[in-house]
Parts: sequence; C-alpha cells; structure tokens
Amino acid sequence: MKNKSFTLWFTGLSGAGKTTLAELLLPELKARGLKAEVLDGDEVRTNLSKGLGFSKEDRDTNIRRIGYVSRLLARNGVAVIAAAISPYRDVRDEVRRALEADDVAFIEIFMKCPIGVLAERDVKGLYKKALAGEISSFTGVTDPYEEPFAPEIVVESDREQIEISVARIISELEIRKLLPTGEFAPLRAPVDEPLQPAAAAAINEELVLI
Repeated sequence: MKNKSFTLWFTGLSGAGKTTLAELLLPELKARGLKAEVLDGDEVRTNLSKGLGFSKEDRDTNIRRIGYVSRLLARNGVAVIAAAISPYRDVRDEVRRALEADDVAFIEIFMKCPIGVLAERDVKGLYKKALAGEISSFTGVTDPYEEPFAPEIVVESDREQIEISVARIISELEIRKLLPTGEFAPLRAPVDEPLQPAAAAAINEELVLI
C-alpha cells in the first residue's frame, strides 16, 4: 500500500446524496485501519464560515476553507471525505491542485441527479419554491452549478443503490492502492435499482443552499 493520503471530494446539487454517502463511507474507511474525517459543507458554514452569504465570492471562500482543512488533515495522515455542493469548477480545480501539490490524491465524485427527482425528494419544498422564483441564489435553479468535466467517479443517485455506490468508491481506492483490501458486504441490488426509502429519507435531511 502506498504511503499517500487522499481526499474524496463529493460535489453535486443539494439533496443528491453527498452527505448520506459520505457518512456511510466513514466507518468503512475506519474499519480498514485509516484515520478518517468527514468535512460537511453545511457544518463548515456553521462553524468556520459563519457570516458568509451565497454570492460566488462567498461560496468560493467556503470551498477554499474546506480545501485548506482537507490539506491540513491529509498532511497528518487523515483520509478526508469532503461533501459540499462546490458549484464552481474553477475553485474545485484550484483545491485539487493544492492537494495534489502536497502529494494528496484528489478523487472527485460527482453526485448526479436530475432536478425533477431532487424536487420530488425535497420534503421542504425548496426546489419548488426556487423553480417558482420564490428563492434566489439556489444552486442549480437560480444560481449556476458547473458539472465536473472528468470526475473520477460518477454516482447517479436516482438510479444506483447506495450500497453499490459505497462499494464502487471503496473499489476505486483499492485499485489506486490507497486502501488496504478487505472484505466488503456482498452486493445484492442491480445498479439501476432506485434508492431505498430509508436512503431517500436520509438524503432529504441534507437539502441546504450551500
């Protein structure tokens, strides 16, 4: 196994499943003997970026802060799972370059999900309000979201069982020799089977504006 740290960078629209998948990955990484932490965009806004708004400048500042903390953790041998909308491609790429300059593997995971599905999942009704013009600065509707050109992994969360998504990410880390090999729970669901109700309910809890 290479002596190299890594950051899993989840990007995608609100409600696409970033935080849910990050929290499921965390115990698996720890079970393989790694020190690991989740940096959730909502928590960072509350604790490190309080007072920032939703202009491009403020959003970029929030993402740069997540990237900086990721670098500090990775330098100290911690596997980082960052989960934030991070809507702008140039800042995501800036974070990638900074981490890779420290010899930290940056693995971008694009959580892909159609707006229509996100609106259906959204029990808070934020997407419907944004689509109706009642909410400004809502990423993907009234504010832009720039999809990554070449993410290492694409997760179609409206089509893929969340257990399969976890297994695919773990497999990618093993292939890159960033994670010790180990047993993983057998997968029983086909790739195109939709998200189970419990997982969909969890995703509803992460609908935020960041």
